[in-house]
This record gives sequence, structure tokens and C-alpha cells, in this order.
Amino acid sequence: MFKVRFLLYRLVINIISIATASIMFKHIDVASFSVLFLSALILTLLNIFLKPLLILLTLPLQLLSFGIFYLVIIATILKLTSLLVEGFYIDGFWAAVGGSIIIGFVNFIFDIFAKNADLRYISWK
Repeated sequence: MFKVRFLLYRLVINIISIATASIMFKHIDVASFSVLFLSALILTLLNIFLKPLLILLTLPLQLLSFGIFYLVIIATILKLTSLLVEGFYIDGFWAAVGGSIIIGFVNFIFDIFAKNADLRYISWK
């Protein structure tokens, strides 16, 4: 069972990163803060449950592309989030790739400064 602190930490970071991506890209639009919160919640849950499955299924492509296909997986999850949440729009796949790069960078910066290792990685104990 995953920890609630991990979920809340990832939720806050995803709120900040989606807001940053929507500020930096004109093709990513968030209608309101409630839409931002809901899209961050959906993105967090998809990253926890769907992303490991997609990484496992696309492992040969990951190896052949030396890990660059990982961006495609994250962009697909971000585009899926925009399809599930009304008011969160991403215009096209390349905007999703750019947004996923920004979201990954913001996550990386916050993970550097996280003091507790339990917040960085999920442990399925």
C-alpha cells in the first residue's frame, strides 16, 4: 500500500508542474484552479498505476531508442489526462511532449531537494 504522504507530495508537485507547463506553452491551457487540481490528481494516479504497465509493455522500444521512448509514454499519459479532464486542453502531441519535458524537469528539481527518500519513490510493501 502506498503512503498518503507520497500521494500528496506528487499531487502538489504535479499542480506546480502543470501550471508551469501551461504558462510556458500556449498550446497547453488550464481553465481554472479546480481543473488544475483535478488534472494533477488524474495525472498522479495515472503515473502511479498506468505508467509502470506502459513501461513494461514498451520495454523493447525503450531499449531500442535508448530511453527516448520514455518521453512518448509520459506525453501519452499527459494527453490522456487532458482527454479525461474537461477544461484541460493540450493542442497536439508535440505540445504534450513539451509539457512532459517541463513536468519531468519540475519533478526532478523537487526530487533533488526532497529530504525524505519515501517521498521520491513509491514502495509497494
